Amino acid sequence: MDAVQLELFRHLLVSIAEEMGAVLRKSSYSANIKERRDYSCALYDARGETIAMGDHMPVHLGAMPLSVRAVMDSLRLEQGDVALVNDPFQGGTHLPDITAVAPVFIGGQRPAYYVASRAHHSDVGGMSPGSMPLAREIYQEGLRIPPILIQRRGKLDRALLRLILANVRTPVEREGDLAAQLASIERGAARLRQLSAKYGAARLNAGVRGLQDYSERMMRSTLRALPEGVYSFEDFLDNDGITAAPVRIRVRITLGNGGAEVDFTGSARQVAGPMNANYAVTLAATAYVFRCLIREDVPFTSGILRPIRVIAPEGTVVNALAPAPMAAGNVETSQRITDVLLGALAKAAPERIPAPSCGTMNNVSFGASGWAYYETIAGGAGASAAGPGLSVHHTHMTNSWNTPVEAFEHQYPVRIETYRVRRGSGGAGKHRGGDGIVRAFRFLRDAEVTLIADRRTIAPGNGACGRDTLNGKPIHSKTHIQIRAGDLLEIQTPGGGGWTCK
Repeated sequence: MDAVQLELFRHLLVSIAEEMGAVLRKSSYSANIKERRDYSCALYDARGETIAMGDHMPVHLGAMPLSVRAVMDSLRLEQGDVALVNDPFQGGTHLPDITAVAPVFIGGQRPAYYVASRAHHSDVGGMSPGSMPLAREIYQEGLRIPPILIQRRGKLDRALLRLILANVRTPVEREGDLAAQLASIERGAARLRQLSAKYGAARLNAGVRGLQDYSERMMRSTLRALPEGVYSFEDFLDNDGITAAPVRIRVRITLGNGGAEVDFTGSARQVAGPMNANYAVTLAATAYVFRCLIREDVPFTSGILRPIRVIAPEGTVVNALAPAPMAAGNVETSQRITDVLLGALAKAAPERIPAPSCGTMNNVSFGASGWAYYETIAGGAGASAAGPGLSVHHTHMTNSWNTPVEAFEHQYPVRIETYRVRRGSGGAGKHRGGDGIVRAFRFLRDAEVTLIADRRTIAPGNGACGRDTLNGKPIHSKTHIQIRAGDLLEIQTPGGGGWTCK
């Protein structure tokens, strides 16, 4: 297949994933999906390997193939079936991320393709509103869903739906968001069938294989252009939310012969608090970083990872085992994994790697009886050889938006009193790091608040650490607190590091 046809199929397939995302966003109920766009959609071949994805969230998209394969291994899917899964020990990331997976049959007895959508639900039960608690085991974090059918041959399993809704604080919102995911799945499957009918199954399959092979060739070419050798780096999470000890993440990258071995041996053992990541999250961060090395706009398919071997020892913070709590591994530990990968690669290609970004998603969740809310807050991006870092930016493993003040205050009993750039928080250098954000919440009703943030004691390069206060008094960056009406919670997010010639 020539380059023109490959580019045609690339855009046709990506447009399906993007359309799935538009359906999900426009038909969802929650601000987290409708406004913040905390979701991802992608397409997979008959083996469960990625063929196209939307311009959504890297931490979702790199991990989703393991959810698809967990469904394939656990269930015999038929026409009209849709499975759900959120279990981090069966391909999920953390419990709020619920993934819907469906087969696409095209003139055969076995699925020719799969479509999947993942959405962060703003509450799935657990010990605190928003389902991002400072837990010590996963059972405290919310409803855990192994691969299971929510729809059988086109008919919704209402008994399972009732079970799910009985275990969350916001059942109407959850039902609406799940329905939106099912609608996105239906749209993706329909578009794939239309594509096959227009171009023929054989030609479509050839295009899919061609895109995967092309991505592999581009990745190998990029790796061959880097100097061969072994490059190591380590960095730390401030703590695990339960103890005060920093949490080490270490990587050793071996480059040679158009391939890479990425070895996380030496990283901390899995921790007591919710900062544990699973292998899917570690794989997602690795895929993201190595994709960023390719200068060209290459298709993000399974071919990207073919030249890369990832070693993440079981029982460590980068590949934790049950029943470890996992809520923040997806959002915080994924950022530090990214940081250490970039730090190691900077030794091989210093002109191509930026300074550290803010290194945290600054997670805030709160609520009370009948309502719950979750958001991540942007920070500063690291500067690079090309120029200064972006300010007030969601960096690396997140690609979410903010919730507009108007939408937020309309829906929740909270007011945004401050929302501004944190001037001067970016690090100095030839090119300055981006600045973080100051975002302050004035609560109009009593509520429970959970804050999980990092880079409060260990700075991102020479960028400023973050800072959090309640009524003007400093609070811990990983904390669960009772809020009274009238209280003011202020989050100051870290800046990005500055860049200087190396």
